Amino acid sequence: MGRQVYLDNGATTPLLPEVREAMLPYLGDAFGNPSCLHDWGDAAREAVDGAREKVAALIGAANPEEIIFTSSGTESNNTAVKGLALANQQKGKHVIVSAVEHFSVLNSARTLEKLGFELSLVPVDGQGIVDPEEVRKAIRKDTVLVSVMMANGEVGSLEPIGEIAKITKENKIPFHTDAVAASGVIPVNVKELGVDALSLAGNQFYGPKGVGALWVRQGVRIMPLLDGGVQEGGRRAGTENVPAIVGLGKAAELAQPDISQRVARVSKLRDRLLKELPEKVGHVVVTGHPEKRVPGNCSFCVQFVEGESMLMMLNMQGVAVSSGSSCTSRALKASHVLLAMGLSHELAQGSVLFTLGIQNTDADVDYVLEVMPPIVERLRQMSPLYAKFVKQGG
Repeated sequence: MGRQVYLDNGATTPLLPEVREAMLPYLGDAFGNPSCLHDWGDAAREAVDGAREKVAALIGAANPEEIIFTSSGTESNNTAVKGLALANQQKGKHVIVSAVEHFSVLNSARTLEKLGFELSLVPVDGQGIVDPEEVRKAIRKDTVLVSVMMANGEVGSLEPIGEIAKITKENKIPFHTDAVAASGVIPVNVKELGVDALSLAGNQFYGPKGVGALWVRQGVRIMPLLDGGVQEGGRRAGTENVPAIVGLGKAAELAQPDISQRVARVSKLRDRLLKELPEKVGHVVVTGHPEKRVPGNCSFCVQFVEGESMLMMLNMQGVAVSSGSSCTSRALKASHVLLAMGLSHELAQGSVLFTLGIQNTDADVDYVLEVMPPIVERLRQMSPLYAKFVKQGG
């Protein structure tokens, strides 16, 4: 087997050894149910409460009880969008989300439409950024929820969440942010942001898959999606996934003091790839904001080539990447994010996304810069669009 380079950290990050070690006891002898009133239950409950404190500390939440553990970032977003809107529907039935949200937010909002809510999609500019004034313009008397993501997992752009929060606060409207691509990756502080609810997921910062969290500011009303027992303060029924929650807590504990060093190291690699790959390949469009982006995101659209073809040929060379969002890459459709940014269907089909992590090195970037140009050249030689472009003197 040749060189293996994992550059799909936006889909999921590798589990840190320290996280795995923290989880193991709860897959063995410490198997108790946190709801049970005996020693086995007490040990599990203490572990869950400890993880809750660590996750709260990661995002600057003063009260650990504001953390609700879920099965994923998707569940956190569903709970926030549907739960906040339904809990406040006596005030109105209008929700606002941005056009570039993750499908767990967009489709939750569309489900609300089926329940009689009205939906406004706020546009973005060519770099995927929401103008806070567009949010202000979309607000109505019956608006009961605004949801705008903190960081776009596909193009990496960071949204002006603090500015939008000021507008929603003025209008007394609950504001949720999907911070799945940001929490544990860059510094996140809910007090400074001014939001009312925030979603995160463990597998975005070297914790386990299948666990996430939703922070809801104390006093903000939210309707549970799952009916059943009184777990998670009555806000999310079901026996807690103790090993995964412990892993999420450990990943949060490891990330908090190390975030600035991680950002510096990964950003340096990102900047190399953003600069050097277009120079070596040619006819490449860098997507997303050039500076206001998450550290590991390198998103491109390569002209005259389909993203899926590049993905498969890179995989044959031992390089793992995505073509757009990991939640849409199997759908073989142009990314809704890129289309909302004003890119043509043709260009958006050439999307390729490299997401770097703390395990990546300069040697990994060197390897990509070595194998990518011949792959693109080979694919372009098979492209009728490229042949037409060359014939026209391009």
